[in-house]
Amino acid sequence: MEATARDKKLNPLQMPTSAPSCSFETGAEDIDILPKGLAFMSAGLKFPGMPNFKPDEHGNMLLLDLNEEDPKPIVLGISSGFDIESFNPHGISVYIDDKGDSVYIFVVNHPKNGTRVELFKFQAEEKSLLHIKTIQHELFLSLNDIAAVGPESFYATNNKPFSLGEVDETYRNILLGNIIYYSPEEVKEVATGVNVSNGIIMSHDNKYVYAASLLGKSISVFEKLSNWSLSKVKELQIDKLLDNLCLDPKTGDVWMACHIDLSRVLHYDPKNPPGSVVLRLQNILSENPVLTQVYFDNGSTLQGSSVACVHDGRLIVGSVFHKAIYCNLNNNATVN
Repeated sequence: MEATARDKKLNPLQMPTSAPSCSFETGAEDIDILPKGLAFMSAGLKFPGMPNFKPDEHGNMLLLDLNEEDPKPIVLGISSGFDIESFNPHGISVYIDDKGDSVYIFVVNHPKNGTRVELFKFQAEEKSLLHIKTIQHELFLSLNDIAAVGPESFYATNNKPFSLGEVDETYRNILLGNIIYYSPEEVKEVATGVNVSNGIIMSHDNKYVYAASLLGKSISVFEKLSNWSLSKVKELQIDKLLDNLCLDPKTGDVWMACHIDLSRVLHYDPKNPPGSVVLRLQNILSENPVLTQVYFDNGSTLQGSSVACVHDGRLIVGSVFHKAIYCNLNNNATVN
């Protein structure tokens, strides 16, 4: 069947094989950036079937100030009473209240006894997080990523519990995931049949939700309805193993970090490490979206890319278990 505007396969335009002016930073599985350039990063994820280079250390939330000439990540302190020893952060999302003076950070947490969401308030002067509450629900199976839509409400990608070590060719056609909506008043499933649901973000105007399918190698566009349900608009086949998504705050472009070969992630060999790919998707809502490959590495520099976010010409690419790179795109005339 010929591809249509609703369901289309995109082939990326080839750009440079590596991003310019990049330097190593502490690793980050997921990243979200405030409009003024403060980047929040989740670090230290331990996930079944995945390698971990620091198994005895708990996870942390990091802060990277992109306004600095040579930014370095710092560990954010967390208020007393929070069980930091069991902290295992995964997907994150930042929400700024209507007045613009309160910043809330939602973090998917995988302690040993289940999956939950931790809600924090950012304390800018202290550069720390105040733990507000832990959110749990029976519909939380194994949450992956989260998109905040209010001070206590969000969409989240959700999968049936499984070990990534079990995901091989036998499992690739099994629909394991869904998307749920949570608020203190209502919790419900809003999308089904997602082949390992992964990254999720809101559009600039908050009218659409974009969600990635890892094994489906696709990104879906949903319209947000007045009752918070989702109506699927279209699905774009990317032909890459999509992880987290980020939105360019100026252009609305969707930035995607991808895996090249899942078997190299699951069966880690330092002599043959998993590589990394970053794609930029422009005009996602149009009849003719444009997909561009911005970064590619065979694993010699960055292993297992999981997120790529941009701010004012700066690109941060994080990874599931490796490091992160911080790049200045302004030095590359082919990327704008």
